[in-house]
Amino acid sequence: MLQLRPIFSALGLLLCTIAFAMLLPALVDFADGDADWLVFFSSSIATFFIGGLLILSNQDDQPVQLSVKDGFLLTTACWVVVAAFAAMPFIGVGLNYTDAYFEAMSGLTTTGSTVLTKLDQLPRGVLLWRAILQGLGGLGIIVTAMIMLPFLRVGGMQLFQMEQSDRSEKVLPRALELTTAIASFYVAMIIACSLTYGALGMTAFDAVCHALTTVSTGGLSTHDESFGFFKSAPLEWACIVFMILGSLPFVVYIKAWRGNPSAIFEDAQVRGLLGFLLGVCLIVTFWLMTAREMHFAEALRKATFNVTSIVTTTGYASTDYTDWGTFAIGLFFLLMFVGGCAGSTTGGIKIYRLQVTGLLIRSHFVHLMSPNRVVTLVYNGRRLPADVPFSVVAFLAIYMSTVGLFTVVLAAMGLDLVTALSASAQAVGNVGPGLGEIVGPSGNYSGLPPLAKWILSFAMMMGRLELFTVLVLLRIEFWRN
Repeated sequence: MLQLRPIFSALGLLLCTIAFAMLLPALVDFADGDADWLVFFSSSIATFFIGGLLILSNQDDQPVQLSVKDGFLLTTACWVVVAAFAAMPFIGVGLNYTDAYFEAMSGLTTTGSTVLTKLDQLPRGVLLWRAILQGLGGLGIIVTAMIMLPFLRVGGMQLFQMEQSDRSEKVLPRALELTTAIASFYVAMIIACSLTYGALGMTAFDAVCHALTTVSTGGLSTHDESFGFFKSAPLEWACIVFMILGSLPFVVYIKAWRGNPSAIFEDAQVRGLLGFLLGVCLIVTFWLMTAREMHFAEALRKATFNVTSIVTTTGYASTDYTDWGTFAIGLFFLLMFVGGCAGSTTGGIKIYRLQVTGLLIRSHFVHLMSPNRVVTLVYNGRRLPADVPFSVVAFLAIYMSTVGLFTVVLAAMGLDLVTALSASAQAVGNVGPGLGEIVGPSGNYSGLPPLAKWILSFAMMMGRLELFTVLVLLRIEFWRN
């Protein structure tokens, strides 16, 4: 039986947190003399009232242990409800609720798609609010991935499960300890990133906003030209470093801090991601040097920045890479599916699933050549649990089917195939920019039909929660009960 009282209480606590966060852009707009501070302040009051009401009406002195079903419902409800309230301030800048909800969901899921135009002319409070949403969303994603999803056994996430047994008493203290450590590293990384950006020439406001959206691998910028506005090679290289740091598993930072610095490079995911980025960046660099006649330094910087941005699902753009030719367009489309490491802020399929798929393909060929040979699948120094191969393959099948389904639906609304396909792929992968004039790096999602924005908002949430796999593979008894 579902325990609704603790779920409503947790939702109330999150709404109160969002309400307090709204006061920050309100203070910025008030200091700037912008009347929009009243929008943020009134939205904060309304959100805090509803959140406080949920907390007070669902108080319970008895300790509660949430089941997997309760956790599944809570994590899903969090994204839907929090986005609904986080959208309120955007209405104050002239957006209708459809666009406001799309912008809020894009921020919280760290997707980075936007319907806002003329960013350089918008009040600073709105720009800060978008960055705050991505900062909060990135932390929530890491915590969810490391605490909840392993127990849901989502597409191989059981590889990163904290406890193998006796979860009834051990999970809560361990989860609180892990959450505190992750939050500390996350905040420290944002501070380090903002200080670095400031030292390299950004204003204090831009440095804070871009640090929030870099470490969260969200990619929302305060300028229409995205990161290309700064036209600074040192800033781009610094951004590359922090995008990669945000895409690594945060637990390896904890291990390194606790006396095992080699844990970072001992992780198969980390080595796989870094090796993949290195290989693709060199290929694109060679392409730009030969096909676009760029100098090596410029080609390497532009290739590394934009490839890293898409693979880590950050979504920044230093230039419109769709102008690099059909090879680049095709390659960047494929890169939308990759993603970073499990336990990071990134979206996409994730490196470890691609690595496990490679192991399965290799073992299949070995079995074909030697039918009697017993092949043991080992990942990260450990034997793969028996259910991981099926979970990973099923995840990939459902992931691609989901992208295909949303593509057909968007195409039925009159969108061309490139726009429909890339918009679906980037939404499910939480990447941000797609391809084409509307959703490409230099485009804007305001040109989409209203229903398409709602569909893409749903796709963003599905991609972030890995909800489709949960529903199909893991907790079907949720509906039976």
